[in-house]
Amino acid sequence: MEFWITQAFNGISYGALLFLLAGGLSLIFGMMRIVNMTHGSYYLLGGYVGLSAIWRGANFPLAILAGALAIALVGVGEWNAFLKRLGGQELGQVLTTMGFALIFQDLALIIWGGDPYTIPVPAMLSGAAAVAVILWLVLEQTRVGAMMRATVDDPEMARGVGINVYRISMIVFALGAFLAAVAGVVAGGFVGVYPGADFEILPYAFVVVIVGGMGSLKGALVGSLLVGLLDNFGKALFPELLYFTLFAPMAAILAVWPTGLFGRA
Repeated sequence: MEFWITQAFNGISYGALLFLLAGGLSLIFGMMRIVNMTHGSYYLLGGYVGLSAIWRGANFPLAILAGALAIALVGVGEWNAFLKRLGGQELGQVLTTMGFALIFQDLALIIWGGDPYTIPVPAMLSGAAAVAVILWLVLEQTRVGAMMRATVDDPEMARGVGINVYRISMIVFALGAFLAAVAGVVAGGFVGVYPGADFEILPYAFVVVIVGGMGSLKGALVGSLLVGLLDNFGKALFPELLYFTLFAPMAAILAVWPTGLFGRA
């Protein structure tokens, strides 16, 4: 019984971490329809920036803020310079963001080296539920959230009613990068910060968004917990079948609900 309880708690903890990452990806990929392969890089760079802040005497909350704000600015720069011109061009988005992901990976290796690091975290740390509530309130209960939804659903009509589509899109993209960086700093205290973490965790984030339903934060939350539990129990019970225990249920879910658990047709 202790084994099952321990693995369940570990799976839920990992699911909460995945939600921080997948919540941002749900905004960028699910709502804006931008295939952003750089999202894992935001996670990795956020962890490294947070680590550098810790080295310079910052406490953990300040390290999270430093990493998140720095990577949000990186996301704004990438959006302004490249991605705003690639709306609806999935191949161009994949090639551009994959190129940036490889560049960011090499830069991180040059700046921070190839050694794994761990970020010291407070004894009590739980914030994924608060993030979920805040995001839901912003998107569903505020004027800014209404403008975001209008921009995603019908940008031409949104422009017609006076919404600054360019500014709203930039804010959404920056928010997604911000959340990915927060996940990177938090993850640094549990799984560490190391080269390759970006491409290691990115498929899990995409699985969460696809299973939960593109653009659905509720789906991202449920999908994160589901993937976290499947991954943890799969590693513990069937380590040689890890990817099967993760992707087989995903395929089964999509066979029944092609748009994901909470996605819209």
